[in-house]
Amino acid sequence: MESKENILLIRLKSIGDIILTLPAVHAVRENFPDARLHFLVSRELAPLLHGFRDIDEIIPLDRVVYRRGSLKMMGMSTFHLLRDLRRKIFSTVIDFQGYGETEMLAWWSGAAERWGSIYHPSRGWFYTQGIRWKGAFQIADWNRHLLQECGLKIGQVRNEFVLPSDAIARAKKFFAANNLDENKPTLYLQPFTSNPNKDWPLKNYMKLAWHWQGRRVQILFGGGISQREALEPAGAAGFPISAGAPLLVSAGIIQLSSVVVGGVTGFLHLAVAMQKRTVMLVGPVHEPGFPYQHRDWGITPTTGKLAADISFEQVVQACERAFADIGKTHF
Repeated sequence: MESKENILLIRLKSIGDIILTLPAVHAVRENFPDARLHFLVSRELAPLLHGFRDIDEIIPLDRVVYRRGSLKMMGMSTFHLLRDLRRKIFSTVIDFQGYGETEMLAWWSGAAERWGSIYHPSRGWFYTQGIRWKGAFQIADWNRHLLQECGLKIGQVRNEFVLPSDAIARAKKFFAANNLDENKPTLYLQPFTSNPNKDWPLKNYMKLAWHWQGRRVQILFGGGISQREALEPAGAAGFPISAGAPLLVSAGIIQLSSVVVGGVTGFLHLAVAMQKRTVMLVGPVHEPGFPYQHRDWGITPTTGKLAADISFEQVVQACERAFADIGKTHF
């Protein structure tokens, strides 16, 4: 019996950028329905791939090893990775990351077809087809454009992150432990992004929380583990904090929430891929990362350029529209 074709997809980081490969992953599957799809990703973000139904095998790369300074550990990790990539006998590698090292890994795999995005003039030599980045694209659309330029048929957009059932079960335990009722309207707030210029002030999120709590909406604050300390004012005010929960548990908490509010960050893109109604606070105004296929869910400042310039009234009104869209208007 003939073995299935092996295809390797590469995107090492970050949460949002990995999520924004999802429409392209769907497109790859549509073009290669019988292939075995592998995805190379940083180990700490590998759990996200459990929500990618089209991926058959996750290849986790422990990038932390390379920051510890142990030559022995780095050598062993590199050897095992290179050995495994060669053993799988890939026919095609698609490098969505476009780093110099990911380009080299694509070449090392021995795949006859090596496609990738080129973000720097000195790169792209090891791709069989390299497409130079054009900044006008939203990254999810660029990933699909890359595939099209390399000869694949691109159909209707699909952006479907499917949460594993055990993640939902653990999220329900978080709700119960924090006296949250999953059947009541819940507002999930994520104040911090990876860039302070993209943040709406925490004091505004606190004001927003008190506003909606006064209308009998449940409030919780989320984020990554590094943001937990910064969220202490919200915890001190009595609001539940999910920052630092495992990735898929955080995804489950978002799934159980009614509306998700935050800046341009990975969890907001994840919420969109789970078909959750979001309100994304977008700034600087040239930021291309609006909610994918739902640009109207993003709001920008009417005056000024940064997310911090978005008015409180704008956000309240956007939340009102979001609750109305999901049929929750009476609290």
